[in-house]
Amino acid sequence: MAIKLNPLNLAGLPDRLILMPGARIIFAELKRSGEKPRKIQEAFHNRLRKLGFRVEVVDSNEQIRRILEEVMA
Repeated sequence: MAIKLNPLNLAGLPDRLILMPGARIIFAELKRSGEKPRKIQEAFHNRLRKLGFRVEVVDSNEQIRRILEEVMA
């Protein structure tokens, strides 16, 4: 299940919250091919990672497949 997040007053919050079987959670920042996160996004991603969450910056369908295969393995 991929839920689109509405940041309201949380600048830098990733675009999607992905809920996987086994209570696995991934935050995903969706970008165009080759595009990088802004500094405020990187800072928010790092805050989430320090809390133990997985954060992925995704810029291709292949990357999505790789992440899903890795999580489901």
